[in-house]
Amino acid sequence: MTRSALTAGLVAMVSLVAFEYMAVAIAMPVVAKDLGGLELYGLAFSGAMAASVVGTVLGGRWADVRGPLAPLWTGVAGFVGGLTVAGLAPSMEVLIAGRFLQGFGGALISVAMYVVVARVYPESLHPKIFSLFATAWVVPSMVGPAIVGVVTDTLGWRWVFLMVPILTVAGGLVLLRGLAGQPLSGGQAEPAPGLPGKVAWAAVTAVGAGLMQYGSDGRLPLLIAGLVVLAVALPRLLPAGTLRAVRGLPAVVGLRGLAAGAFFAAEVMVPLMLIEQRGLSALTAGFALMGGSLTWSFASWLQGREIFSQMTNLRLGSAAIALGILLMGAVTFTAVPVALAYPAWIVTGFGIGLVYPTLSVLTLELSAPGEQGKNSSALQVGESVFSVVAVAVTGALFAAAGSGYWAVFAAAFVMALAGLAIAPRSTKSGSAVPAEPSPTSLTRPV
Repeated sequence: MTRSALTAGLVAMVSLVAFEYMAVAIAMPVVAKDLGGLELYGLAFSGAMAASVVGTVLGGRWADVRGPLAPLWTGVAGFVGGLTVAGLAPSMEVLIAGRFLQGFGGALISVAMYVVVARVYPESLHPKIFSLFATAWVVPSMVGPAIVGVVTDTLGWRWVFLMVPILTVAGGLVLLRGLAGQPLSGGQAEPAPGLPGKVAWAAVTAVGAGLMQYGSDGRLPLLIAGLVVLAVALPRLLPAGTLRAVRGLPAVVGLRGLAAGAFFAAEVMVPLMLIEQRGLSALTAGFALMGGSLTWSFASWLQGREIFSQMTNLRLGSAAIALGILLMGAVTFTAVPVALAYPAWIVTGFGIGLVYPTLSVLTLELSAPGEQGKNSSALQVGESVFSVVAVAVTGALFAAAGSGYWAVFAAAFVMALAGLAIAPRSTKSGSAVPAEPSPTSLTRPV
């Protein structure tokens, strides 16, 4: 019963973080217009992203050293506090401060939950738990837009922010009950050396990602400057050899970044291309994304039941991402029937649904005791930054090609192929997991 309550609480937290991520993106144009801060529109997103990178790095090491409870509840407090500040904000500047606190808190929650999974659930249950997490991220994208639209039109945009803290408190109570008596206290005896430096490099990485984001609209010097900053800072936050896809954890982190980057860079352009170039309505274009969300959930469900091996999940999933993006790229040509967009994104969603949770499971399996938080934070930092870089670079290609949608899908296809190429390296071979389990090992008996 306790573990059921814990699972329900964890899934609720993931769903709330995911819902707010999606809801803010939908409501922000109304928010900026109402508060008179259109010039700060981008900062409302990049500020939260920067805070999340710092929070992910700090939370990972904090959870390893002191256990996941402190960063988890600190994250919940920051998430609730940031949303409350944003919902009551009298100006865009105050709202951005709230978004910064929200992003920091949400990052602490996410990485702490990985450590909770590692310490509480036996390894055999990890695929099912991460399948539930993946579904909890996808479902808000299907039902969220309608909810946000109704709330914004009837109660106002402020309740898009303010209703989630109420739900978070309720979910937190369920989570608190599930955490009671679980083996979560403690970690390493001494704080990890170099943590302040890691946090500093996380801040530099966030700045580099922000520069790329702002430079993606044609400001090439900013784009290049951001890329240079990331080339220096990002490797310091990832496992050694990630950018070379060294077998084991580095390849896992690299594959997650490439898969996420390819998927989200393409997804950003799908509705725009279908509406502006192929003449579909917003509703019919949205059905394409909904189809991908449904197959993402279905593939995550398959992964959770271990229908295929982990390597099959990664190879088949990576191939499906590449194929789906290639087919969607074909839709950019008017000679190709626009109906192809629907099966194209269904295939893409299926692929990411296989790859995403499998890599989460592998990250914990490849982590030595006391390093689950550090490695989980590396996985999430890599995913976030690779996605920012992919969206920024493809956005610049789109502008350079004169609104060339084909250029975006071609670049995303290349990234997906790179992911497919390194998928065989994302295995347990050569991992640093010790041969003799300790009391906090992932192989702890039920």
